[in-house]
Amino acid sequence: MAARIKWTDRKFDFSFPVELFPEMIERIRGTPARLEELTGTLPQEVVRRRDGERWSMQENAGHLLDLESLVAQRLYEYLNAAKELHAADMTNRKTYEAQHNDVELSTILKAFREQRSGLVKRLDELEPEVFGRAAHHPRLNVPMRLVDMI
Repeated sequence: MAARIKWTDRKFDFSFPVELFPEMIERIRGTPARLEELTGTLPQEVVRRRDGERWSMQENAGHLLDLESLVAQRLYEYLNAAKELHAADMTNRKTYEAQHNDVELSTILKAFREQRSGLVKRLDELEPEVFGRAAHHPRLNVPMRLVDMI
């Protein structure tokens, strides 16, 4: 198995054209379906299995749900021409406190689909020029456009 790069160690290239925003919206529109397909038919003991201290598949799905509030906050900031984006909680306190392995996976998947559908609906209603708005990303220490965030 190939070594995995920690999310916080990843590098991102934000040089693609802002006009790709429709493709980016489609990518995030499909996330709930991909998540359901990856986890939906697996036995509970598999989706809840942890690898040492690493989160289970179910906890990772719950983490995506937890992050939707950060995405909504940042969308609000872009729409209001903020200069700085809200910083993420790098301790992931919300995810640890949620105890995602103690709830039904279907509950997490349903809530994620609802949250993500709401986000996509808001993005679909925006004027194209909004996707080029930029604000400073606190952890990456770079300007990030709305299209980059999505």
